[in-house]
Amino acid sequence: MKSFRILIPVLAFSVSFACRAQQPAPAQAPAAAAASDPVSPAAALEFDVATVKPSAPLDLAQIRADMQAGKPPRLGPHVDAARADYIYMTLKQLIAIAWHVKEYQIEGPVWLGEDHFDIEGTIPAGATKDDAPAMLKSLLQDRFKLEAHPETAERKVLALIVGKDGPKLKTTPPPAAFDPNAPLKPGEQQMDGPDGPVRILRNPDGSTTINLGERGIVVNRFDTEAQALRIESSGVTMAGFAEILTRVLRVGNTEGPLVVDQTGLKGYYEVETEISFADLMASAHAFAGQPPAASSGAASASGAPTPSDPAGGQTVFASVEKLGLRLEDRKAPVTELVVDHVEKTPTEN
Repeated sequence: MKSFRILIPVLAFSVSFACRAQQPAPAQAPAAAAASDPVSPAAALEFDVATVKPSAPLDLAQIRADMQAGKPPRLGPHVDAARADYIYMTLKQLIAIAWHVKEYQIEGPVWLGEDHFDIEGTIPAGATKDDAPAMLKSLLQDRFKLEAHPETAERKVLALIVGKDGPKLKTTPPPAAFDPNAPLKPGEQQMDGPDGPVRILRNPDGSTTINLGERGIVVNRFDTEAQALRIESSGVTMAGFAEILTRVLRVGNTEGPLVVDQTGLKGYYEVETEISFADLMASAHAFAGQPPAASSGAASASGAPTPSDPAGGQTVFASVEKLGLRLEDRKAPVTELVVDHVEKTPTEN
């Protein structure tokens, strides 16, 4: 079981990206459209000093040891008033932060989502941590010679719709923000997500609570009997749930389907999703840049791994249907950020 627990920072990082927006992305992406606007003073901000280097291979054993010692893993974005560090992140993840878009909205070379980099920058006097995305954008344009433009295109999607018998959802009050400066609870860690801090708490029962503040709360729970990870969310919108489903369906397959909320349901809800251990481990190996472990399971037509034991965890589709919802193939306009040019090797520090 310990081999699964070391994936919590990876899951938290993925979920924080998945829940970053509460509005539907297709046909409405004003932040992406802003990429073609004239350069504003904020966009022209730059780090005082910045270094860019390829990341070392991810050491899952070291992450396990650090977590057992109560030390949070140094992964993802870490931004404060003085520094902005982006550790073991792909260019696609970095572009998503800098241009305020989602990863699936970015069209470019495949390696944008494969090669990992460590970026460490010093925030200049007079700027704040809120200026960090604009500084990161300037750095990517300067060091990677990155050029991009937004466009909207019709794409195949999985539409999240209400089932024929109606939704079976429990509503919740709107989630509340938390004070990032408040003392941490015993066993609690804080990470920086794309839209602010995320607090992660390992519970006595082995589950992990990810507090996303105003974007809801997610609990990861390992079900050894079902051989699956249960993702229990509360205080999320249907748009936020669609984002989580997109992440789950892209485990082991970054080109997996995009889920779009077309339920018409408003408000906040409790929802639950399930992912098999086989797919979870495939995701961990992909994240670490390592070949997948040997498995008797076959690959699906989409390239995503199939659990070696078909009964080892229900499918995402079955999880959705239990909520009185359904996933249906449709087409929808999706706004994308098209990368016109990018250098694979950044200029020297």
